[in-house]
Parts: sequence; C-alpha cells; structure tokens
Amino acid sequence: MEKNWTTVEILGHSRHDWLNKIQLIKGNLELNKTERVKAIIDEIIIDAQHEARLSNLKMSRFGELLMTANWGSRPFRLEFEVIELVKGCAPLDGTIYHWTSQLFSVLDAAMDMFGENVLSVSIFENMAGHIRFSFELQGMLKNESQLQEFLNKPIDDHTSVEIGEITDSEWVFSVELKCEK
Repeated sequence: MEKNWTTVEILGHSRHDWLNKIQLIKGNLELNKTERVKAIIDEIIIDAQHEARLSNLKMSRFGELLMTANWGSRPFRLEFEVIELVKGCAPLDGTIYHWTSQLFSVLDAAMDMFGENVLSVSIFENMAGHIRFSFELQGMLKNESQLQEFLNKPIDDHTSVEIGEITDSEWVFSVELKCEK
C-alpha cells in the first residue's frame, strides 16, 4: 500500500529513529559500555552510507519504499545495503518498486507476527552489468505457498526472479534488472 507522507510525518518518523539511536548510545554510556557505544556509532555510519548510496541510484520510489519500510507495523524488520553500485536504473524504478511493494504485502500476510523476522536486501551490479537485488528472508512463515506462488510469477521482459535456497526458516531469492542504456 502506497503512503503519501507529509513533511511533518517524515520528520516525525526520522526524529523518532534518531532519538532511539541516541537513547541506545546514552544508555550504554551510563553503563560504561564504551565498546558497545563505538559499535552503535559504527552501525549508524554504515546505515547512513547505505541510505546515501540508495538515494544516489535515482530510483526514488524504490528508495523511499526501503527507507520507510520499518515505519509501519510489519511482521518483519527490513535491512538493506548497496554494494559498489554507482548507478541505478531510473526507467525501471516503477517495476522494482511495484514488485517489492507486492512482496511486502505477501510477507505481511504470510509471516508470523510474533516471530523475529528479518528481510535483508543487498543491491549490487552483477558480472553482466545488471542490477541485482538479493533478498534473504529469515523468520517464521504461516503460509509458505503464498510466498512461493508470488515468487514464481513472471515480472516483465527486463526482470527475472531467481529462487535460491529455501529452508524451514530461511528463503533466499533475487531479482535482476536489465537496464537498457
């Protein structure tokens, strides 16, 4: 479901996220856990670098979807990283945005709300020069067939889904975008 965020809503969510991070740092400082504080700060820096790389891909709808995914009540937490990718594919922004939005909806319905569920997305350029979105889902599914059916549906001529490893608690799959110059 697409949400049209107001500036106040965006700033409110961002402020909430930053206050949580500052409270983590403050709490660990009070417990004199300086190594943990350093680790938290390093995590914040890495997350900010990935957000900057995602923003630089010129795939604004997809970027917004990932950066705001944890602002709602979902049965999974989203993590993402952009690895050595300097250009995106603006013409296919809508394609990957719609597919990922549908994936989120499927996961919202298929995942156990009470599990510790994490969806990790890695974005990189493969050997053929195509953008690859690698998804790793860890957690508890109530309805595996719903996810399997979604992943088996064709997307379009520029995009393919490849299902990798599937176990009881982990699904690995990827989407490849063939961006025409």
